[in-house]
Amino acid sequence: MTNANLSLLDRCLTLVGEKPYVGVPFGTCIDGLTIVRSHEPSAIEPTLYQPMICLVLQGAKEIIYGDRSVLFSQDETAIVTHEVIAPARIVRAEPEKPYVAIAAVLDLDILRSLYAEIEQQEIEAAQAVAAGAAGHEMTDVIRRLLDMVDKPLERRVLLQSTWRELHFRVLLSRHGAMARQLMRLDSTASRIAKSITHIRNHWDATIRLGELARIAGMSESSFHAHFREVTATSPLQYQKALRLFEARRRLTQGSEPVSSVAFGVGYESPTQFSRDYRRAYGMAPSETRG
Repeated sequence: MTNANLSLLDRCLTLVGEKPYVGVPFGTCIDGLTIVRSHEPSAIEPTLYQPMICLVLQGAKEIIYGDRSVLFSQDETAIVTHEVIAPARIVRAEPEKPYVAIAAVLDLDILRSLYAEIEQQEIEAAQAVAAGAAGHEMTDVIRRLLDMVDKPLERRVLLQSTWRELHFRVLLSRHGAMARQLMRLDSTASRIAKSITHIRNHWDATIRLGELARIAGMSESSFHAHFREVTATSPLQYQKALRLFEARRRLTQGSEPVSSVAFGVGYESPTQFSRDYRRAYGMAPSETRG
């Protein structure tokens, strides 16, 4: 581990302290910047990811993206460019050496605003979830962001430009190909992002494939193929995963009956809901509450 990353690790552990944020993001005063710490490996389960970059300072994590396993560990970053639901788990963590990572939410508008300033490369093979070496420049800009957490003056003067620099570094990274494609409003990556936003905004309603294809400006067959290429799932399976993710949140945070949760997330049959939930999370909805 480099000295810079060692200081970042110490800083993160100091900020989190003894708070019970084990495996749960610890929010900072900088909107969109969080720290994750876990003293043990976690079970694999579906996780909702926003566009983000995650720098691992210690330990390792795995995201299952379609038929690929994306593993990222110490001194590496994972870049997620679209809102995707993918099984994930912390694979390396110990009480003496916990998993520690810093995550920053990406703003697609900031990425696109850099389009005129960065020479667009030829269309590259790209994935919505990719990992690779962090590099000194990326680590440095994340360190400077974290340094602002307890410095109000620096946040007021430097946060906006430093946050923009973070996006610049994402675009220049070797595994930021999908982010580079997102800069173009007419790119396939951008069109699929529009359809994902529509599904996210109407996850509990009936959505037709043709409607999503029109939003993306594609034929139905082309849209279906490109959607699967970006998200590693189909549009309807993506919507189902969102419904089940919301159902899990309601089950763990409230006392609403399972049947009410099923209807509340858009299912017409509690029986079908229970089957889908068990398939996704490995347990019955009623078992989620323990």
